[in-house]
Amino acid sequence: EGAERNLQAELPHWDFDQVHKDSRVVWAEVLNKIQIETQDTAVLRNFYTALYHAHIAPYNYQDVDGSFRGMDKAIHKNADPRDGHYTVFSLWDTYRTAHPLYALLRPSEARDMVASLVDFGEQNSGHLPVWNMFASETDMMIAHHSIPVIVEAVLKGIYVPRDKAKLLSLLRSTAERKGYRGLDSYQRLGYIPADEEEESVSKTLEYAYDDVAIARYARWMGDDAVARRYEERSGAWRNLWSDQLGFFAPRSEQAGFLPDFDPFAYSKAFTESNAYQYLFSVQHDIAGLDRIMGGQLGKRLDEFFGAATPKHIELPIFSTGMIGQYAHGNEPGHHVIFLYNHARQPWRTAELTHQVLRQLYTERPDGICGNEDCGQMSAWYVMAALGLYPVDPLDGKYELVTPLFESTRIALPGGKHLTIRAPRRNEAEQYTASVSFNGKPLRRSYLTYEELRQGGTIDFTLTSERGKIWY
Repeated sequence: EGAERNLQAELPHWDFDQVHKDSRVVWAEVLNKIQIETQDTAVLRNFYTALYHAHIAPYNYQDVDGSFRGMDKAIHKNADPRDGHYTVFSLWDTYRTAHPLYALLRPSEARDMVASLVDFGEQNSGHLPVWNMFASETDMMIAHHSIPVIVEAVLKGIYVPRDKAKLLSLLRSTAERKGYRGLDSYQRLGYIPADEEEESVSKTLEYAYDDVAIARYARWMGDDAVARRYEERSGAWRNLWSDQLGFFAPRSEQAGFLPDFDPFAYSKAFTESNAYQYLFSVQHDIAGLDRIMGGQLGKRLDEFFGAATPKHIELPIFSTGMIGQYAHGNEPGHHVIFLYNHARQPWRTAELTHQVLRQLYTERPDGICGNEDCGQMSAWYVMAALGLYPVDPLDGKYELVTPLFESTRIALPGGKHLTIRAPRRNEAEQYTASVSFNGKPLRRSYLTYEELRQGGTIDFTLTSERGKIWY
């Protein structure tokens, strides 16, 4: 009966040509929210293809009357059918860039996505999703990155919890789950021993990021005791740092760091990656990471992007789009290029960003260098091409880099607009000499979500001079 109501409401004419025509109108409205100026037709097609891909998932899967099947297999119903109920969240991927993109362009849909994640957790014995698909949990990938997606939306004012304390309890019951993927040892030791659990290094680092999300939510709602507890937990990444090796490395509770460490090896201690590709996976504490590296963040970044894969290493299927040890075709390193801003080498951020945009995305059928992962690969292209990137989605900062286009106009909710201008005389002018926002010189490498959502104008002055620090 529900399917029949959907058909009558959405497709009463049963006319393929009309569906095609209507779909073009809908997609034109979505894509026209960002209008760019470029003489390069290939870049034009790449950008709008990426913007299209970034909007395909998650899916609104409720009936037209607001009904949907929940994780508890019961039928639930949104009080207002205009509120979507979403599924297919590839959260290990999309928390990094796709959801910060939705926060800017489509906050009302982002709100409904978060409400859907919360509903799922409440129907799933207090466990938020890892990678949910319709009324089920696939448990693909690692950690619980529904947590930072939810908290990001709360901190940005996109989602207002119905019950603040109840949501905190849901976040905690997910992060304190018993008998789940090393969480017992993680909570007891502050890391996951490699001889107890596969992917131990990756899980430890990513649980730490989920923990800082809970800490920031607790701080936001005024529960300082829980905030302090989870701030301490979020420092778990330090427990797998080896000063001797200069990497995060697999560790045993009894024997310490395991022997025969090879940072190039794709071992069972890492998720679809090696030690190099998880070297910078501390988005929430880049300053702390720099300190533990002895103030050598820039040097380690150069090493990362310059280190060739040794002949004894066979690259797995997911290590594609390689620049040194950077694998753009997989997600753990997607923020790393922009860390050069923190290392006060913004020219390297510009060089590498434009290298990826121009070489690793093409118009061909194989034009993406890795799995799309429900829009994350394309969301990266959209944000980087605009000149904005969220290294840590929780802090609300979007790092700035020379945009790909000379002029961009973004339609924001509420009738506001964000204009980004970067006039250039030639392609050699890929470096930023200065940035102003609404006519005032900017003395930092980022703009905040609050600033961007109000609209205005970002003006980049470009130069061909390499080595200039503009902030």
